[in-house]
Amino acid sequence: MCGFAGLLDSSRSAQGEAPVDVAQRMVRTLRHRGPDDEGAWSDPEAGFGVGFRRLSIVDLSPLGHQPMESVGGRFVLAFNGEIYNHRSLRRDLEARGRGGFRGNSDTEVLLQAIELWGLEDAVRRFVGMFAFALWDRRERRLHLVRDRVGEKPLYYGRSGSAFLFGSELKALRAYPGFNAEVDREILAPYLQFGYIPAPFSIYKGIFKLIPGTILTVTADRADVEPTPIPYWSAARAVEAGRADRLDQMDERGAVDQLECLLRDAVGQQMVADVPLGAFLSGGIDSSVVVALMQAQSDRPVKTFTIGFHEKEFNEALHARLVADHLGTEHTELYVTPEEAMAVVPELPAIYDEPFADASQIPTLLVSRLARRDVTVSLSGDGGDELFAGYPWYRWSPDVWKCIGWMPRALRLATARALVGLPTATWDRIFGGVGRLLPSEVGRFASGDRMHKLALLVAKSNGPEDGCRNLLGQWGGAPPLLGEAKPRESWVNGDLEPDRDDVLGLLMYIDLVDYLPDDIMTKVDRSSMAVSLESRAPLLDHRIVEFAWRLPKAMRIRDGRGKWLLRQVLYRHVPAELIDRPKMGFVVPIDAWLRGPLRDWAEALLDEDRLRSEGFFDPVPIRRKWEEHLSGKRNWQHELWRVLMFETWLEAC
Repeated sequence: MCGFAGLLDSSRSAQGEAPVDVAQRMVRTLRHRGPDDEGAWSDPEAGFGVGFRRLSIVDLSPLGHQPMESVGGRFVLAFNGEIYNHRSLRRDLEARGRGGFRGNSDTEVLLQAIELWGLEDAVRRFVGMFAFALWDRRERRLHLVRDRVGEKPLYYGRSGSAFLFGSELKALRAYPGFNAEVDREILAPYLQFGYIPAPFSIYKGIFKLIPGTILTVTADRADVEPTPIPYWSAARAVEAGRADRLDQMDERGAVDQLECLLRDAVGQQMVADVPLGAFLSGGIDSSVVVALMQAQSDRPVKTFTIGFHEKEFNEALHARLVADHLGTEHTELYVTPEEAMAVVPELPAIYDEPFADASQIPTLLVSRLARRDVTVSLSGDGGDELFAGYPWYRWSPDVWKCIGWMPRALRLATARALVGLPTATWDRIFGGVGRLLPSEVGRFASGDRMHKLALLVAKSNGPEDGCRNLLGQWGGAPPLLGEAKPRESWVNGDLEPDRDDVLGLLMYIDLVDYLPDDIMTKVDRSSMAVSLESRAPLLDHRIVEFAWRLPKAMRIRDGRGKWLLRQVLYRHVPAELIDRPKMGFVVPIDAWLRGPLRDWAEALLDEDRLRSEGFFDPVPIRRKWEEHLSGKRNWQHELWRVLMFETWLEAC
């Protein structure tokens, strides 16, 4: 796991400022991503320079130094990530006469593969997480490449005459004269979802490379706007899965096949020349990863979890039971609200742009805990999106069946009826009948959710539109100043929607949008902030493609998701240690805003401050803030998004 940054700007070279010096200045902002080594390389005549920071994981020797030149001298590479099948690729290359490896790093294998098979064909053979910049000295072309599901970040864009690229926005900001203009058109989707969806960033003219694509820029045509070209498509994976469902496969065979895929992915990701462990929450996803790690290890696996003293937010007890059963070397840390809240001032520097998934706090804390003992930690990320784990996967198709037939007038009348009762009244109703409801339904039944359902009923004109309203949080129109038209926030590719498969549509949207732009962003920045490499075996693209072949009955059964994944886990961990309502990695932001964070939030939400900045209309924000403080409504998500923007704006 590493970081890189660079530029392509022939005019700067002509002005006498060496590209290598600029690249070094940019990449030094990324020391946290790579504390073990630093390097830089340039092609002065082309105006190209690239800098690199290394976190040594595989081949700790100087032979893994980057930027790395290919054996033939044509290519120069800066590579962030891991190629998990690099050993088998090395054997294949050697069998084809491509020997002469100088070291044991996957970086060298990557370069040899590109020289032999060409860039696109080589990338299709890689199993891993990666983002890299490849300079072709012969063609004077820069290729930027990102992994299939977006585990590793890669930003690019222009500042003046320069084309810039890097692992984090802070590296691009270090470019002399960088234009840090806020893209107002991205604020609406940010307020709705709490993250900035690809391909956009918070800065105008700066973009995230779409997962599974290659972007090419040529030196003598650097002013031409490049277009990302896909080498792998989530839409194609979904369509291939639909065409080859496992409906005829017996269930035992499906469980066997998934366990084989998982075991291979976990085994490949356990390869490292540094200490390795795993995050363990006690939930299905992390437990299956740890179980398969322990099954392939001759010593106890190191596992880590964060605990909270508040019972409703604490998963540490469940994690301890799983760890004891599997025999791992388990470490847990109970944190106080004060320790958790102390993280908040660090968030703008870690994320570089507004990011408002509050689970960023415990994710950073557990990363710090793990980094005391290991340099690599495996996680269970991806299980919910691939195997239908989220609660809304189970009930939203039924919601759409109930409202999809309604004429618009009837929808509006239904919505008015739902919001006609205050949230407190709904809460009292659910409290009275709570014992009659299934446990998971009762857990998610609340006045706030009934009012959100009203928004879904009123504004949805189709299942995809319903998904957007369902997953968004800001009730009503976002409180923006100015007339900027909101940008489209979805990366749907060319998927042909199946109107009868609302579940599949929800899962697809999460795969291409929520997973890379929220979950993987959160995990990458939190782990890299403490120089920890995080790996997600469930996101091996072979597992992704297999998961899309599953019929609904192998995803959801008896009102519970992840049916097939559970069957694999039950072979290693008793069901009674696992089967409980999903808790999630959450912190009590709502209570903190009414208590210890109140003064901090009040200063950031000051009406004069908001109005003078010119981004947000303070009137609806102040209304939600006052309702939240009074306890009438829980506006924690909406308010946290404004607060995270304000802390970012203040710090950056």
